[in-house]
Amino acid sequence: MPRRLHASHRIMVDAALDQAFMFFTPAGEELWVDSWKPAYVYPRDGRTESGMVFTTGQGDELTIWTLVDFDRKAHRSRYLRCTPASRTSLVEVRCVALDEARTEVWVSYELTALNAAGEQVLEDFEGERFAAMIDDWARKIAACREVLLAASIR
Repeated sequence: MPRRLHASHRIMVDAALDQAFMFFTPAGEELWVDSWKPAYVYPRDGRTESGMVFTTGQGDELTIWTLVDFDRKAHRSRYLRCTPASRTSLVEVRCVALDEARTEVWVSYELTALNAAGEQVLEDFEGERFAAMIDDWARKIAACREVLLAASIR
């Protein structure tokens, strides 16, 4: 029977709301995630917009991503990602200004295992493991903060 899991965690980012929101786009993540190398399908230039499609990974970890909702005014994005060999997920990122220079970022994953391999992967998203992963994002962003603030992220 397919297994489903919901995981959510929040972090703080030392950047203004509009800037911080763009750190969590595919192009923004290229600046702070070492292994993040999306292959842009549409649009080919990797410009972030609703309906964009890109892939990551290879083999059993080939993942197809679709940005189903990208709302710059609401500072919210929702992705549908499918790793056909094991799982499918909805990923949501919501940003809220804490003040002029700090942003709260909520990251939520709703994952569904497609098979036993997917159930194994879902274990990495349970409880404190997911929180630790998202906390690591905050550390990576802090380490690259100056580069991120200077970048023009599309």
